[in-house]
Amino acid sequence: MISFAVSGALGRMGSRIVSLGLQEEGFVLKGALERKGHEHTGKDIGPLLGLRETGVILTDEPERAFKNADVIIDFSFPAITLEHLRLAAKLKKAMVIGTTGFSKEELEELRTLATQIPCVMAPNMSVGVNLLLKVLKDIARVLGDEYDIEIIEAHHRLKKDAPSGTAMKMAQIIADTLSRNLDEVAVYARKGIIGERTKKEIGIQTIRAGDIVGEHTVIFGGIGERIEITHKASSRDTFAKGALRAARWIVNKSPGLYDMQDVLGLK
Repeated sequence: MISFAVSGALGRMGSRIVSLGLQEEGFVLKGALERKGHEHTGKDIGPLLGLRETGVILTDEPERAFKNADVIIDFSFPAITLEHLRLAAKLKKAMVIGTTGFSKEELEELRTLATQIPCVMAPNMSVGVNLLLKVLKDIARVLGDEYDIEIIEAHHRLKKDAPSGTAMKMAQIIADTLSRNLDEVAVYARKGIIGERTKKEIGIQTIRAGDIVGEHTVIFGGIGERIEITHKASSRDTFAKGALRAARWIVNKSPGLYDMQDVLGLK
């Protein structure tokens, strides 16, 4: 039996992870965490999500939420996730991270902390997206520099970081495959008289509107043909199920930083 705790247990992602985890065979919920001073702190998490009572009380104290869990699942904000990762390292708990928007300095600390515990970090836990990431490497390798590359991502109006972590992961994979420095070739906006598109640039464009769960399209535009690959998520359940799959996989692994490609055996 895998015991798990969820950070942001009443959030858009956290609530689905809790709900699905309670139904998943071999999982038992041991902790539910929310922000300091949350109005529902002290209540059973089950009825708050329209479910049966679980005996797990929503808390705003991370150590209380995490201490009895084998693995912590965190989809929150970079600074908060790092706080939780520091605590996980102290408590020797495995961790699954779906947070995006880390700075280079934050990523450096994250990688250092992950040498102490087993940790899965991925900008997207969807099986479909991770298959797409594997395919992108092959497509970019075959097409080379003769095709223009554009990435378009769309998410709901409440998403705070842009471009999405998934779009940046796609861009990084393509850039690495083509031996390009993404910091030098990424183009995030175009306006006015910008001149011809350079051969090596990788466009990464962002849309924020309504309740879009998540859409990503990669365009390889050549002369006379265009290849487009699109993934559309219609429910957050696909990410929640992926997070639980990662939690099941990581609990018995050696300390280190892993991703969903490792979890799915795609490397």
